[in-house]
Amino acid sequence: MNHERFLSIVQREAKLDRQTAENATKATFATLSERLSEGQAKELVSELPDELAKWLPPSRPLQPFGPEEFLRRVAEREGVDTRTAQEHSRAVLLALSRAVTAKTFSDMASELPKDFGPLLEKGRRPPVPVMPLEEFLSRVADRAGIDEETARRASEAVLQTLAERIAGGEVRDLIKELPPKLHSPLEAGAQRTQGRATPMSLEEFLSRVAEREGVSADEARTHAHAVLVTLRDALVDKEFDDLTKELPNSYVDELMRP
Repeated sequence: MNHERFLSIVQREAKLDRQTAENATKATFATLSERLSEGQAKELVSELPDELAKWLPPSRPLQPFGPEEFLRRVAEREGVDTRTAQEHSRAVLLALSRAVTAKTFSDMASELPKDFGPLLEKGRRPPVPVMPLEEFLSRVADRAGIDEETARRASEAVLQTLAERIAGGEVRDLIKELPPKLHSPLEAGAQRTQGRATPMSLEEFLSRVAEREGVSADEARTHAHAVLVTLRDALVDKEFDDLTKELPNSYVDELMRP
């Protein structure tokens, strides 16, 4: 996710103009860096674009303050009251959850006391075995900068093509961990290849996605990245590792990293 897309999520969630969204992000990130360990801050930074990472410098030592002090610091930095700081921080933390993997966001949240929950709840992956369809599509839409109907079409095109690329057994494993309305494209892809993995270059993969979705090659790349990173959020670690083992490094490096 690039800098502008991140700020657009903050703008949408908190109903802000661009400059206020940027100020809110800077204030929240600066305060978050004071509350996290150096290692955890570095983990977040490793998944953020440079324009955002510079606002979250690792701070030593960790300062163990609570949510009230967190909001006081954000409010002071942003020049707003604490109620406004709370609304802005929630929006920034939601955008952060879209910019990094669910595991990294969860690792960050685990360093914070439970009373930070109201600030983090919109960004957390729901504590259920299967990610709801609405949550999956929302993450795809935010990462690709598209609406949810386009996110649905993109998800279907990418998943059908992915099912053609991998073995039928892996497709069945994916179906177990994804919402029911995403099963059909996976089943269609596996049926087309009769469950046999079909070798295809990254360019051929993206060409099939573009054709199915009716978009340009550049849009297909953006959409495929958003879908596959969201797939990483939706799967347990073992299943995601099993999936990556079936794919060439070029897929993992270009489409499956935050």
